[in-house]
Amino acid sequence: MKNGELDSVDRHILYYLQQDARATSSTDIAEKLGLSSSTVRTRINKLEEAEIIRGYHIDIDYDLAGYPLYVKIICTAPVPDRDALANQARDIRGVTAVREIMTGERNVYVNAIGENHDNLNRISKELDALGLKIVDEQLIRDEFICPYQGFVDEDEGATVTDESGEERH
Repeated sequence: MKNGELDSVDRHILYYLQQDARATSSTDIAEKLGLSSSTVRTRINKLEEAEIIRGYHIDIDYDLAGYPLYVKIICTAPVPDRDALANQARDIRGVTAVREIMTGERNVYVNAIGENHDNLNRISKELDALGLKIVDEQLIRDEFICPYQGFVDEDEGATVTDESGEERH
């Protein structure tokens, strides 16, 4: 399986797994697609082997988990060092995600959480010590993850089940 060679079945599998991978079995997906669960499992294995599916991640409400402060720290890294600095930033306690941006001065975005402002100040100092120049910090109120709608055609009528169990089209 090469990049971009996803057929309709693969795209639907990705779409349904994005909704809730933990509660979505291959049997559930097979029923929606009119396939056998073994076919869906085989497809999922191939998507994993091709590293199209890189992992299964949980969506944590950090506020309820005791980390009420959620910040996006926007940094500048020298282009030759960007990849290494972004990787090193992942090891800082409190960092939850790091994004490398290909163009512009603002080329590393760091998501971090903390119990208090002292935690966030420590994270900023550690990023600075790595060699990342902080150009902006944004305190985030909330963030919502949603499945990419482009995996299914509009006329296919895929349904999404929200957290309350209500179906949306």
